[in-house]
Amino acid sequence: MPTISLGVLTAALDLTTAMALLIIPLFVTNFWQAMVGGHAKIIIRRIWPFLLLATATIWQAARALTFINPQFLSMLLGVLLVVYASLSLSGFNFSIASRKEKWVGAIFGIANGIFTGMTGSCVVPGVLFLQAIGLSREVLVQAMGMLFFLSTLALAFALQKYDILTSELTIISSIAVVPAITGMMVGQRVRRSFSEVRFRSIFFVCIWALGALIIAKAAFFIFR
Repeated sequence: MPTISLGVLTAALDLTTAMALLIIPLFVTNFWQAMVGGHAKIIIRRIWPFLLLATATIWQAARALTFINPQFLSMLLGVLLVVYASLSLSGFNFSIASRKEKWVGAIFGIANGIFTGMTGSCVVPGVLFLQAIGLSREVLVQAMGMLFFLSTLALAFALQKYDILTSELTIISSIAVVPAITGMMVGQRVRRSFSEVRFRSIFFVCIWALGALIIAKAAFFIFR
């Protein structure tokens, strides 16, 4: 939901408004994903430097929203979506040795926090790191939920500090929780009707197209 919703709203509205509108739905859905699974202690013990820095760097990075042209940041979001989709469609994968997890995780955490603060997307390169350290499927899902939840929480404070998350947008964001949860329930049923390979292909093709659309829209406003 974070990737699709942010991309769609950014294509239709503007980046900062999209980030503000998604705060409450992402907070609720990712909190549930972060708490379910029973692997929280294992995850924290294993990747705490990654989670800590991915969260802590959002605050400063979000300052970019106040002085950089939003269209440039929208274009950055589009690039991240295209890169993420392209790597996934190509079957690209890599692994990180357990002895390197802490310091490599710190680097990935800093990068993820910067991109999250500037674009609202907490997927790249964080999810790539979590996939690379060889987590089992259930642990990976919960680890992603913890990353998204902590990132959303930090982003909410940052957006409020920089007067982007207004009271009006907070109310609208709260209302959006209902359709967000409804959409997740419908999506789970639809997903079961596709094979995993076909579902992934459709999903990442859509992500790639969405990223390309955002880049094109941002470029139009920048160079018109």
